[in-house]
Amino acid sequence: MNTAYKRDPLVVGALVVLAAMAAGVVIVPMISSQNPLAIGDVLGLRYLPPGARDSAGVFHLLGTDRFGRDLFVRMMLAGRISMAVGIVGSVAAAAAGTAVGAVAAWSGGLADRLLMALTDAMLAVPRLILLLLCVALWQPGLTTVIVVLIATGWMGVARMVRAEVLGVRAQPFVDAAISLGARGRRVLWRHALPNALGPAIIATALGVGNAILLESGLSFLGLGVQPPAPSWGNMIAGGRDAIVTAPWIALCPGLALIATVLACTLLGDWLRDRLSGEAAGLLGERA
Repeated sequence: MNTAYKRDPLVVGALVVLAAMAAGVVIVPMISSQNPLAIGDVLGLRYLPPGARDSAGVFHLLGTDRFGRDLFVRMMLAGRISMAVGIVGSVAAAAAGTAVGAVAAWSGGLADRLLMALTDAMLAVPRLILLLLCVALWQPGLTTVIVVLIATGWMGVARMVRAEVLGVRAQPFVDAAISLGARGRRVLWRHALPNALGPAIIATALGVGNAILLESGLSFLGLGVQPPAPSWGNMIAGGRDAIVTAPWIALCPGLALIATVLACTLLGDWLRDRLSGEAAGLLGERA
């Protein structure tokens, strides 16, 4: 068996982390009796340490924040928001980039030059600057963050898909399909594009962690998800003032963010290596 397909402990660990995080963000807010958005007994519940019980006997796994809210429940709800933003933003950006790259490569001529000129112009501006500019122009919020992630994340995928479609377009089966009377659009979407989706899939997997990190950064700056709705970014920002007296408030969501982004990156790297290995194997068989 090829060593490239043996189980990698890092990949298994990343899958376990993501599976546990996905289960937690879905189940914990649903079964918890505590409202993660409501302000509790501030004087009696604020800054309880991890593993403490309040006066009513309720157990707080990760303690409470300055408003007496259970930190674990809020962190899981924040994870649901952050992971949803990351997945939706990355998948939608990859879909937009795939469409632009495929149309540019298949159309050629003026359409190709215009689309690639737009792509290059967008790539020339740092993504963080574009994010800050777009968020500053519109009202901060979850929808704005998703739209901004899509608008600033499709360019790299578009260039990769364009290159792949140009390579697939030169293959004999494309000429054969056209000579048999198939329409150009049908050949593109049914034959050429499916054979060029490898880079888009890899970019999507790698982009999830990046999108989660960008959303958390914007929320940390107050330009993303707005309180009382929790996000890992605004939870970290909310714990800055108590970093000495109650470090768990900022540390717990920070560790969750690091673990999730690292797991997404490891899975993306593994997927890239595996798809590259399969492509190399196919080329070797053809040779």
